[in-house]
Amino acid sequence: MGSFTSHQDTFVIDHLPPKEQWPNFLFKLPELQYPDHLNCATELLDRMVTKFGDRPVFHTPNETWTYNDLLKKSNQIANVLRDDLGLVPGNRVLIRAANNPLFMACWFGIAKAGGVVVATMPLLRAPEISTILKKAQISLAFCDERLSDEMESGKSQSNVCERIIYFNGSGESDASAELESLMAQKPDTFENVETANDDPVLIAFTSGTTGKPKAAVHFHRDILAMCDSYSKHVLQPQADDVVIGSPPIAFTFGLGGLITFPMRVGASTVLLEAGSPSVLLESIQKFKATICITAPTAYRLMSDKAKEFDLSSLKKCVSAGETLPLATFDLWKEATGIDIMDGIGTTEMIHIFIAAKQDEIKPGATGKAVPGYEAKVIDENNQSLSAGEVGKLAVRGPTGCLYLDDERQKEYVIDGWNVTGDAYKLDEDGYFWFQARTDDMIISGGYNISGPEVEGALMQHEAVSECAVVGAPDETRGNIIKAFVVLRENFQADDDLTKGLQDFVKNTIAPYKYPRAIEFVSALPKTETGKVQRFKLRQSEMEQAS
Repeated sequence: MGSFTSHQDTFVIDHLPPKEQWPNFLFKLPELQYPDHLNCATELLDRMVTKFGDRPVFHTPNETWTYNDLLKKSNQIANVLRDDLGLVPGNRVLIRAANNPLFMACWFGIAKAGGVVVATMPLLRAPEISTILKKAQISLAFCDERLSDEMESGKSQSNVCERIIYFNGSGESDASAELESLMAQKPDTFENVETANDDPVLIAFTSGTTGKPKAAVHFHRDILAMCDSYSKHVLQPQADDVVIGSPPIAFTFGLGGLITFPMRVGASTVLLEAGSPSVLLESIQKFKATICITAPTAYRLMSDKAKEFDLSSLKKCVSAGETLPLATFDLWKEATGIDIMDGIGTTEMIHIFIAAKQDEIKPGATGKAVPGYEAKVIDENNQSLSAGEVGKLAVRGPTGCLYLDDERQKEYVIDGWNVTGDAYKLDEDGYFWFQARTDDMIISGGYNISGPEVEGALMQHEAVSECAVVGAPDETRGNIIKAFVVLRENFQADDDLTKGLQDFVKNTIAPYKYPRAIEFVSALPKTETGKVQRFKLRQSEMEQAS
């Protein structure tokens, strides 16, 4: 931290890791040289209004907001926070809502007032909300009235949240639209708190693919750095772009892709409260979206129906959240003519740090280190590996992992590098090729087998809609490869299909990697961000074996 902070409530700063456990931050590009005093809301909203005030920032099925609208409503909320709710800089405020404009007005209002945003996803349940409230010591929450049940229950379980302000309600009671009532009494101007560039503004909780979620702290400068690295140099949106996508903006993938990237250049976004593949296709056609941002599974499902819609407005498609199977890349290319831009990012790093520009894609590879970042592959002794060797991915750049009061910081940051938990190999051209999550490497019969590689083979079969592969305990082999498979329509789960899938994998990759057990399921366990929770499948298999 620098010598200056605007935070009067220093809880977050006081619970950052000790300095010796911090990653090395790099600011080598001119655009990453931020002033000491920086409020991300000033840069992304107030300054953009001077250029794009009357242009749309958000489209929804029901309304359109301009940059001016967003500024005025954010200012009113900042006034409510300071004058009516007693917020002082450094206080944490939880937001609970689906992707809608008032969610982002709350987000920017909190940032303007010097608070720390803790955004949560709509599908979280009371115990998860309670955990977040306690971990971040949150006394105030803004919540969409339609999500009140779990919020109230989470509040009662936490014993730290003192007040919930509801919005987007029916208006049938004073409480259902309390925020709008308070806003109506406030001016639409506000003098933003002069925050430091390294004052915390966001606590992003990881989506829980590996169990207990972690709280990743991000500074005001991080919100801009993800725009000025990946978005500026790889995605390259323009002011006339219309962005659309499915990730929750409570998730950093969605915050960047749907909000800060377009706002940094004066573009607009279609906000969908439920961005299912069918709704995405309909909305791309309706709003003439030019950039689509979603997860691999959605592209797979949309490929089947893409020809039924006019998607001619689309120019770029971004995939992240999980590795992009080559079969999905090929299906989408065949359906639309567009090469999907794959990328890897983490909540800890805030957004994508390895990717490739649209005209530099190597199908199957994740890409190169994004300008502003450095990446390498290391062995178990944290030594760099040569091209072609599989090891752990290590990254550093303008953003990095800072967990809130969590011993796992020492596992993620090693020698100043962020070690993400992904197994990769590097090729001679500097492209990184995903192999597995390090906990998705399965040792079976003495072989190291990548679960995602087996998944990639299965996904090429016409019957497979989704799949997940884990190691299942086995007395003879230690583990066997087990696949959980969701079938596409018109395919019947039976012994013949099981054998057909096994033979297909044997003929696609090395035969020893084939799944010795296949279980057909109606759905896979997932986080709200769309990531498959393989750890739940592993746990289930271990419990059955014990």
